[in-house]
Amino acid sequence: STIVIHCTQTPSDMDFGVDKVTQWHINRGFDTIGYHYLIKRDGTLQTGRDEDLVGAHAVAVNGTSIGIALVGGGTADMGWENNFEPIQFETLKSIIIKLKDKYSIQKIIGHSEVESTKQCPSFDVPKWLEKNNI
Repeated sequence: STIVIHCTQTPSDMDFGVDKVTQWHINRGFDTIGYHYLIKRDGTLQTGRDEDLVGAHAVAVNGTSIGIALVGGGTADMGWENNFEPIQFETLKSIIIKLKDKYSIQKIIGHSEVESTKQCPSFDVPKWLEKNNI
């Protein structure tokens, strides 16, 4: 299995949770939120789609992956920016470690590593994993 890391591509002053993202995804034609987990600006981990359900976050690997999104990663004019809070990265690290143990995850990648048209999640995932010994 694989973990795919995403961002909501929103500015740092926008804070919201699973309800808002679920609404966006339903508006785009999904049945519910596409991600399995969402990490809010204050580091709160929220559950999205059930882990047992196939995600809707990265077409090529939806069937074999868990999607985690961080709130942020964008600019007001829809650019990309690493504007995450340190606490969001702490939460990301702890959920990755839990999921790795639970599912013997082999691969952790950023969305841009599957779909090169996007700069999501606005930070270098391989570098971050290495720095954090994950």
